[in-house]
Amino acid sequence: MAAEDSLSNLPTSQLLGSVPAVVTEAKSPGSHQAPGANLQIFPPNNGGNNWRGYQTLGGNNEEQGQQSADPSSNSWNGFFSISSYTQYFNVDTDIVLNRILSTFSPTSGDFFNKIDANPDLYGLVWISTTLIFVITSLGNCATYLIQRRHDSSTLWNFDVSYVNVATCAIYGYALLVPLGFYFLLQYLGSNASLVRFWCLWGYSLFIFILSSFLLIIPVNFLRWMVILISGAASAGFVSLNLRSYVQSTDLNMVLVAAFVLQIGLAVFIKMWFFP
Repeated sequence: MAAEDSLSNLPTSQLLGSVPAVVTEAKSPGSHQAPGANLQIFPPNNGGNNWRGYQTLGGNNEEQGQQSADPSSNSWNGFFSISSYTQYFNVDTDIVLNRILSTFSPTSGDFFNKIDANPDLYGLVWISTTLIFVITSLGNCATYLIQRRHDSSTLWNFDVSYVNVATCAIYGYALLVPLGFYFLLQYLGSNASLVRFWCLWGYSLFIFILSSFLLIIPVNFLRWMVILISGAASAGFVSLNLRSYVQSTDLNMVLVAAFVLQIGLAVFIKMWFFP
């Protein structure tokens, strides 16, 4: 009995094969957290002096503190920190669907009110990428149907160049056109928001995804009707929502330019991918 009592009194952490208990530690007040940023500002704020970037073990803490205190040494850190961009993808399925449905009512002109609290870049990336794959695959399918309709004996090959053209055209348009209007309105004295513009133009491309499925019909007149209606709806959505940044009638040419560019994109999609 004495031997059994002595064995039962042994600490379990000293026994062979035992697993030590997990000790949880509370986070210290100075623990690192992801830098925050204003949703209305782009480029994202890197969080000030709390972000020190990559640090090596055994580094000089005093030297690191001096580097972080220098604003010129970390002014570009927000561009290279993934956590600075996570706020622009903080949306769920219901929010994305609600914003997509807004593109089908272009006359409402209240899209900026819906995204005011949380403008996102998820729609820009997801919709643009989806449109690239859709017009590439369906464009080749439409070419095949037209070729089979005229001469079924001719050998048909998949045109890989559609991928390169679609990638450059769609990504370039979705990124550069809003950027151009942002600088233009800033120059004209309007308080424009780059993230809001990217969000607006990104969601405006969704209607072209749906219209692409109708463009595979091998009837050229019907194709032109579909693409012109889709382009007009997308252009109206952009220009009418952009109207809130145009305060005077002298700047109505900005709205006309946005409308014409959106129609131009629709015509380009029709002529290049669905000839």
